[in-house]
Amino acid sequence: MLRDLFAKNKKKQAITIPSSDAKHDVPEGIMTKCPECKQIILTKDLMKTAKVCPKCDFHFKMTAQERVECLFDEGTFQSMDDHLKTENPLSFPSYTEKVEADAKKTGLNEAVLTGVGKIDGHEAAVAIMDSHFRMGSMGSVVGEKITRAVEKATELRIPILIFSASGGARMQEGVLSLMQMAKTSVALKRHADEGLLFISIMTYPTTGGVSASFASVGDINIAEPKALIGFAGRRVIEQTVREKLPDNFQTAEFLLEHGQVDAVIHRCDLKESIGKLIGLHQVKEEVKHEQNIVV
Repeated sequence: MLRDLFAKNKKKQAITIPSSDAKHDVPEGIMTKCPECKQIILTKDLMKTAKVCPKCDFHFKMTAQERVECLFDEGTFQSMDDHLKTENPLSFPSYTEKVEADAKKTGLNEAVLTGVGKIDGHEAAVAIMDSHFRMGSMGSVVGEKITRAVEKATELRIPILIFSASGGARMQEGVLSLMQMAKTSVALKRHADEGLLFISIMTYPTTGGVSASFASVGDINIAEPKALIGFAGRRVIEQTVREKLPDNFQTAEFLLEHGQVDAVIHRCDLKESIGKLIGLHQVKEEVKHEQNIVV
């Protein structure tokens, strides 16, 4: 009798264990948890707010393609240099396989998407870094694509926008990746010499060689809220200067307070703000052109 009682209990417990099929009733990715406030959000609702948490305003990382969809007028963006692909100049172990895996995962040929499109009717060239590809690290192809985007903007006499999202230079390419800091900066200097506009938009994270080169030299430097911006890591700096740094050190708000960026703009306001800045610059260009004709 006691044996039968225990047998029934075992049977009842077995029934309450979820089957493997039941575990898959909720599709993967349908919900997203905010890392800041721990709010559970429907992923489709999060996409409607440009991947900004509706409760705490946390800005999730975006893919390059998602930024294109949020920023450019529908159907106007044309990508460029999609044929460029990374090689393995230093024969670094497993580097080629990792690059190919990230290319398959993101649909990009490298950690930056470049092209030309229209923002509120204003034409602009853009380079959008994607931290989902090798943490947005800058190798030879990333530097080459950004340089070509700047040169295209100079050729067309239009503004260039660069969205930075990077862990810095790519160590697997050694000094070749460090050379991209100078190459991109020289292209931007030539762009500036033509009196053309460069808007730098720093997102989470903007660090290392990227922050020390093109990301910091915009005519207008913009950052998203709470973006991490800096060169060396917090711990390295504290050990070097032997001081405890403020809690908000290397955030967009800290840099704004100390004059390192011109504005911190909410992602939902970014398209409108950039459109106005480009429009004001174009008015200036048109006035200058008319004055030259009169002279």
